[in-house]
Amino acid sequence: MKHISILVPEGDTSLSNLEATHKMFTMANGHLERSGQSLLFDVHLVGRSSKSQVSNGIFSIKPDCTIEEVKKTDLIIIPAIHGDIHKILKANLDFVPWIKAQYEKGAEVASLCIGAFLLAKTGLLNGKSCATHWLMTKAFREMYPEVQLVDDKIITDEARIYTSGGAYSSLNLNLYLIEKFVGRDMAILSSKIFEIDINRQSQSPFIIFKGQKCHSDKTVKEAQEYIEVNFNEKLTVDGLSEMYAISRRTFERRFKKATSNTVIEYIQRVRVEAAKKKLEANGTSINEVMYEVGYIDAKTFRELFKKLVGMSPVDYRNRYYKEVEMV
Repeated sequence: MKHISILVPEGDTSLSNLEATHKMFTMANGHLERSGQSLLFDVHLVGRSSKSQVSNGIFSIKPDCTIEEVKKTDLIIIPAIHGDIHKILKANLDFVPWIKAQYEKGAEVASLCIGAFLLAKTGLLNGKSCATHWLMTKAFREMYPEVQLVDDKIITDEARIYTSGGAYSSLNLNLYLIEKFVGRDMAILSSKIFEIDINRQSQSPFIIFKGQKCHSDKTVKEAQEYIEVNFNEKLTVDGLSEMYAISRRTFERRFKKATSNTVIEYIQRVRVEAAKKKLEANGTSINEVMYEVGYIDAKTFRELFKKLVGMSPVDYRNRYYKEVEMV
């Protein structure tokens, strides 16, 4: 049997991560048993101590064993932990050497949502790809520059380490692991029972671009604000650099350093975010939206929209716009 250790960290732990993960693996066991097969998973909630953990001051969670009691495990799953990330990591440092030691013994490790911060603290993600919630990507990059963060991915799989995007994307990672350990049929069955889209690969449709302004470059901030107000006009890197009396090369270097985007990428992301809001808010045609946000070529607009959002403008409008019937 594969020993699974679902960690119960100190702090406001995601109950949905814990409960859904535990249930999905135990449900797979139940189906195996009913079909006359051997159980495959030995699932445990593992804490720093055996005391009940309080989540959000409302719910309590009782680990059934401690990290000291688990001498060897096959899969460690780290749930999301909410709150001040620095305080969270400090409170859960005891997990770090244990996770590293288990990995060195051959264990696989998975993080759910912002559980990636605790996984990255071990150093095991250095040089590897990683997904986390899109709201936390800037903080993650600042804390762990050695990790190759992928903004849009829901799942990464590299060197026995798995990560997932937003909190409920953990369900997709659970399905992925069930398929890997049991098979496609069990993954499909689980997706139907839990009503999860088994083929969802990207969190791009859910990302809200708000501009990266947590930096100290005043000129770049002014340029960002100008772009955000005048995105539907003809904007060029040369024009913006001349406006702020900086050479193009220096302007581009400073802009990329401050925002993690090139100037062109920033303009594109602002325009696409404006297009998303228009598609959500009214029944305007795709071409009208395209012109309103500063594009004149339909093919270019569709390709850029799909690249950044993960679906076409038509599919996005169909998903998020609902015409309100007048009474």
